[in-house]
Formats: sequence, structure tokens, C-alpha cells
Amino acid sequence: MNQTAPQPINAENCKPGRFYKMKDVVHETSLHRATIYRKIGCGEFPKGTKIGARRVWTESEIEAWKVEQISAAA
Repeated sequence: MNQTAPQPINAENCKPGRFYKMKDVVHETSLHRATIYRKIGCGEFPKGTKIGARRVWTESEIEAWKVEQISAAA
């Protein structure tokens, strides 16, 4: 099976998908929220975007991170 690297998101190919709140990110990644914040602080996880009072992540940010983790483990 031929896997291709994820393309960087830019204005031409932007397909962010839905917004994830922290509870969604926890569910999608199986990481504890403290681990997510620790990884954000170390630059190992997307920071997300502050919209209103809460921070959100796009579906594409989380999916790209998951692909990165799988590639790093291989």
C-alpha cells in the first residue's frame, strides 16, 4: 500500500473539517487532557485556535497529528 505524506494546509487546499473541543480531542487521541496540554507546551501537539472563550482544534489538525504519530512509530 502506498502512503503519501499529509499536505500542509493552506488557502488553496484548506479542508479543516469540523471543530473539536477539548473533550473531542481527548476522545479522538485517547490522551488525557493534562497530557495534551503538556504536549502543547513542548511543541508536540497542535495548539489549536482560540475562538471565543474556548480553544478549538480542527479535524484536519488532529488527523494530521495522528498520521504523524503513526509514521514516527513505523
